[in-house]
Amino acid sequence: MKRILITGSNGLLGQKLAELLLPKQDIALLATSRGENKLGELYPTLPFRSMDVTNPEQVEQVVSEFRPTHIIHTAAMTNVDQCENDREGALLLNRDAVQYLVNTCEKYNVHLIHVSTDFIFDGEAGPYDETAEAKPVNFYGETKLMAEEIVQKAKCKWAILRTVLVYGVVNDQGRTNIVLWVRDSLQAGKVIKVVTDQFRTPTLAEDLAMGCWLAAEKDAEGIYHISGSEMLTPYDMALQVADYFDLDKSLIDKADGSTFSQPAKRPARTGFIIRKAATELGYRPHTFAEGIRMVAEQAAGQV
Repeated sequence: MKRILITGSNGLLGQKLAELLLPKQDIALLATSRGENKLGELYPTLPFRSMDVTNPEQVEQVVSEFRPTHIIHTAAMTNVDQCENDREGALLLNRDAVQYLVNTCEKYNVHLIHVSTDFIFDGEAGPYDETAEAKPVNFYGETKLMAEEIVQKAKCKWAILRTVLVYGVVNDQGRTNIVLWVRDSLQAGKVIKVVTDQFRTPTLAEDLAMGCWLAAEKDAEGIYHISGSEMLTPYDMALQVADYFDLDKSLIDKADGSTFSQPAKRPARTGFIIRKAATELGYRPHTFAEGIRMVAEQAAGQV
């Protein structure tokens, strides 16, 4: 039996992992997050422990009591501009916490599955495969690359799953995503500016959760790229959303990245080649059109 501990269970990926793994009979699952359990009402049978990954004593205590076979580490500071402005906080959560987890995984022989990002790349030559050279252009990317280097030196089993522009519906509607933002803006008759010069392979949160599970199920080791398979700009995505909901596409204005004043630079063209994950893990992502439909249905179910 696999015993899986999830960090960051209150976040989007954490919620999707709980939804995917809780029904499985051959898994003992423990959800952990800083503070209270936001999934209690949704999943009353989900075992939960409060655990702050930046507190090494707390990490060791929870791991020593639960004795997981695998930790899926989803907790991170992922707001790119926040990382630029709060470098100490970004280092604590994105680098130091990973070192604490690695130390504990080594001590208790736990397989660590660490979620990373396309922002470790400079965006000059996407889409990227797993062997491409990392050159981050912002501090978020730097902290995630530091974390990868820590994981790669670990004396326990490890897998790094990099992903791109994750979207999906979170239970408490506390955060939005590109699909709902475009839908709600166009329904309100708002003109929106959407960039045409950034290319990504957007990832449905359910697909990323499945990638994490496949890595755990197969005890996979090494680096895997887990994303959607279609290279799209945010402008392309917005047009597809407008088409799905039959909304006015003339409200969508083309813009380039320089239009927006943001503290952190964004890489221009990332996106992933996912052949290795498809071949070794059996990973099969949804299309973006299918992702829009799933997001729409989930959002409608929460109204």
